[in-house]
Amino acid sequence: MSETTASLRRKIGGAGDFQSVVRTMKAVAASSIGQYEKSVAALADYYRTVALGLGACFRESGAMPVFAERKRQTGAGAIGAVVFGSDQGLVGRFNDVLADYAVTSLAALPAKPEVWAVGERVYARLAEAGLPLMGRFAVPVSVLAITPLVGQILVESETRRNRGEVSGLYLFYNRPTSGAVYTPVAQQLLPLDENWQSSMAELPWPKENLPEVMGGGTGILRALIREYLFVSLFRACAESLASENASRLAAMQRADKNIDELLVGLNRTFHRLRQSRIDEELFDVISGFEALRAEEK
Repeated sequence: MSETTASLRRKIGGAGDFQSVVRTMKAVAASSIGQYEKSVAALADYYRTVALGLGACFRESGAMPVFAERKRQTGAGAIGAVVFGSDQGLVGRFNDVLADYAVTSLAALPAKPEVWAVGERVYARLAEAGLPLMGRFAVPVSVLAITPLVGQILVESETRRNRGEVSGLYLFYNRPTSGAVYTPVAQQLLPLDENWQSSMAELPWPKENLPEVMGGGTGILRALIREYLFVSLFRACAESLASENASRLAAMQRADKNIDELLVGLNRTFHRLRQSRIDEELFDVISGFEALRAEEK
């Protein structure tokens, strides 16, 4: 079917409108990356502070009662997992890469998994893989919205752990590396076992004078553990959001480039077709003029 100038003009207009949408999404993604990257950087210092506090408690008091309680709970039950994906599309293989990694990693664990998905897209991908899904959370749309999500996850996981339904908790999310590149990672958040306790206790104190734990070691330890769980979930969500927006920015940059190339081709075809129409009209005028001259002779 041959193109007409009118149809080409409609295609050029449609491509231009779509390019405006793509460039708007590029700008939004670029601005969003900044706030999440700043949040992750700020969390690094806070996480370090919490870890140093935990290490001080363990070095001074050794094994605490909270560890004995949590250890007894880990004998049975499924392994809970939180997978941070996206609600929206146009993120390339962001959800596919993460879902494949989570499925492979959970298959290697000794107990059956039960999964919470953060994001509609990754939820659908995990459901297709046949994983048992306990629920779905909406992806936060800002840094301020991360805190309520973390609270919901902590309440849900703690409730199931108290019932003996879940014995551990793993986090799966994409971590940004450089530019638009990200890599899927896993973190064992619970149980808080002896290996974790030892790693915290081995953290060197930044000053020569060692700290003293005040007000009762057990109470402070419980408070620090709650902060550790909170900041770990918050950081995982913030890094996932930074990776999501970096992936979306890269996808929109590719789309913008493809639209530019499409518009160049459409405009070239439009001008060529328009010129051919003008040439045809000129030929008709010249032919008519020559015909009139031939009649006059």
